[in-house]
Amino acid sequence: MAETGTAQYRQELDVRPPTLGCVRTIVKAHMRLWGCAPLAETVALCVHELLVNVPRHTGSPRCELILDRHPDHLRVTVNDTSRTLPTVREPDWIKESGRGLVLLKQLTDDWGAEPNPDGGKGVWFEMRATPQRETA
Repeated sequence: MAETGTAQYRQELDVRPPTLGCVRTIVKAHMRLWGCAPLAETVALCVHELLVNVPRHTGSPRCELILDRHPDHLRVTVNDTSRTLPTVREPDWIKESGRGLVLLKQLTDDWGAEPNPDGGKGVWFEMRATPQRETA
């Protein structure tokens, strides 16, 4: 039985540059739909950072995005095909990449990664969320 106030969105993706803009729009739309509009930009940015890492670190653009809305928090998971878990390293601030996990760590309440039983891994983050009431 589903917990009251929960919702879920799942999408299988081939991560390519045109996909990223569409996914950001979808994520922000779900945040507004679920009463989490104040989190929309931050969640979309964090999702973007996770998705950019998929082809870069797995060798495959294939992944699954899952947005889970719970009464008091939001959990986002990106499942990919690699079992290699990510590690946070000190970024080289001069380079154009390499700051995604540091950003994720700073912007979210919690994050982690774990192997999936059927292969690959899931990288996830959570943010506290209290639904905002619509004002007429």
